[in-house]
Amino acid sequence: MRGISHIAIGVRDMEKSLPFYRDVLGLRVVRDEVERMGGMRGVTDNRRRAARLVWDNGLWATYVVLSQSAGTASGTPSKLDQIGIHHFAFWVDQLRDRFERVKGSGARIVLPPTEVSGDTYGGGEVDKVLTCIFEDPDGTLLQFDQQLPAKSG
Repeated sequence: MRGISHIAIGVRDMEKSLPFYRDVLGLRVVRDEVERMGGMRGVTDNRRRAARLVWDNGLWATYVVLSQSAGTASGTPSKLDQIGIHHFAFWVDQLRDRFERVKGSGARIVLPPTEVSGDTYGGGEVDKVLTCIFEDPDGTLLQFDQQLPAKSG
């Protein structure tokens, strides 16, 4: 494996979720369209709106797909430590500034900016990471992580 191709997130209301991911989190929209999902059994209306966003530049950049199926959305997002993927995290710079934008959007904050040991992220025991966790408009858990400079002395 070389990396993650994309992260797909089902949303209830694209008109709320797309501005959150684009304007609050700072991802860039590269495509926003209604598409047909072929070959899905038991689905009578296979249309969905899919917005593709990236946080990186260049060919083959990892992207986030927000999708809203035709009809009424069902289900609820997983919470921390439930079975399956229950959150994903972005490495960022200026975490505190980004956190203030998230907080200002009215998003529910699960964990405010907190310093944790870098060894849980593949760093050494003396390394530190600043982390925070919050919810998107549908309650999907997201996390920002920032590597902190090593302290001298």
